[in-house]
Amino acid sequence: MVIATDEGLVVVDGTCRGEGDPAWLKQELALRYEVPVRYVILSHDHEDHICGLQVFDDTAVTISHANAREHILRENRNTSIPDVVFDERMEFFVGGKQFILYYFGPTHSDNLIQIHVPDEGVLIAPDISRAGKSLVMPDFRDADIDNLIETLGILSKLDDVDIVIPGHWGTTTQDRFLDYRDYVVALRDRVLEEMINGASIDEILERVTMEDYSDYGNFDLWFRSNVISMWDKMYRYREPNVNSEGAGEYQSAYPLGYTIGGYESGAQ
Repeated sequence: MVIATDEGLVVVDGTCRGEGDPAWLKQELALRYEVPVRYVILSHDHEDHICGLQVFDDTAVTISHANAREHILRENRNTSIPDVVFDERMEFFVGGKQFILYYFGPTHSDNLIQIHVPDEGVLIAPDISRAGKSLVMPDFRDADIDNLIETLGILSKLDDVDIVIPGHWGTTTQDRFLDYRDYVVALRDRVLEEMINGASIDEILERVTMEDYSDYGNFDLWFRSNVISMWDKMYRYREPNVNSEGAGEYQSAYPLGYTIGGYESGAQ
């Protein structure tokens, strides 16, 4: 995403997939604008969202959440190392336009932020929304389920938002935050109920079908891994009763390290 002002450009994220990488983007921006890229914003540390953005280091200040900088350095991500970091909220102006960066706590990762340009009515919300009703995440490995649910509600009510720009595919609206929240809540509750009753992950995969959400995008590709990773999260979330029949033997029957499998590729 690129936000243009008379005093400079603001770039949010970038990818090395395909020919439209940040090096190509830099050339194209130089052809179209007489002002440089002033800021580069990294939405989170996942490399598929921020790859190659160091090409703007000659003119731009790079911003991220504080946790993202730590991950970028540790994992040696192919991107620009943040010059400025923040914890909960950051605000700045370029060319008279206001930019507000929000961190509502761990959601898809422990450093995912949202970028709000209220003058434009635009909220850039990578990897926490998609166009249309859809499964947003292939799995919940690095997600905080409860805070994800809370944040989806907050984003659905954020003022001065007409358009939401996800990290993948087309634009959308705030209603999609609520659609996804409904799915995550239902999946969490149904998986947890089965676990309390002593069901194994194989039994849960048979019983928790979520057919009422089967019209969501990416359902066929990611539903199995969503169930498995939600089971994995809930396993760490609760302590079974010791002496009850069935559920009390859960830890012995299904210890940590129980195989949880993968997911299908090719999502949109």
